[in-house]
Amino acid sequence: MGFLDGKRALIVGLASNRSIAWGVAQAMKNQGAELAFTYQNEKLQSRVEKMAAELGSEVTIPCDVASDKDIEKVFERLDDYWNYVDIIIHSVAFAPREALEGDYLDAVTREAFNTAHEISSYSFAALAKEGRNMMEGRNGAMLTMSYLGAVRAMPNYNVMGLAKASLEANVRYMASSLGPDGIRVNGISAGPIKTLAAAGISDFRSMLSHVEKNAPMRRNITIEDVGNTSAFLCSDLAMGITGDIIYVDSGYHTIGMPALD
Repeated sequence: MGFLDGKRALIVGLASNRSIAWGVAQAMKNQGAELAFTYQNEKLQSRVEKMAAELGSEVTIPCDVASDKDIEKVFERLDDYWNYVDIIIHSVAFAPREALEGDYLDAVTREAFNTAHEISSYSFAALAKEGRNMMEGRNGAMLTMSYLGAVRAMPNYNVMGLAKASLEANVRYMASSLGPDGIRVNGISAGPIKTLAAAGISDFRSMLSHVEKNAPMRRNITIEDVGNTSAFLCSDLAMGITGDIIYVDSGYHTIGMPALD
């Protein structure tokens, strides 16, 4: 038996077996959860369907989180399979590549700013608005993924840092809004991981090398690390935790100065 036995989880943002969402899905499956997935477009459909099948799921639903209609249809379709959902995982972020390199003010534009916030932050609230009815009475949990760039200026992270700051504020306001319904809302601030999304950040390899050298545990984290923490936070074991951002970064966020040579 696992501590998610009987729970049903919708995972939004799975794109590859290197995605944080894949680590979350594996951990939740290992703990007994039943899973459903969304995919962004037809290009990703067959890939997501294959990964879902590996975890015993036949529930895959198209969703572009930039579309309120798509988000509404996710829960209409999900209702054909399930009469409730316990967990919603939001693992979605995007900013135009050209906005993620060089000086922040040189790179930022109104369009990039709006896109980063809409996809990376507002979509979490949009999923909550449409999904809360299926979570009613379930002691449900919602979880999103952030990064240290939300609270500290990081090289080349630029407008995505602002969007993640918005997302972390979103967690707090959503927790306050949904708490009376018994729904908890949290975020994980994960250390850098070599995912498809991270590939868009300029000089990302140097970031990985720096963290490995300077984090207290002297290693980078894995999607399995994030997945295991996610499974815990969405379980009844974490019933007293909401509105929080949990760091899974080998302790890097606690460091005030890099290791001295």
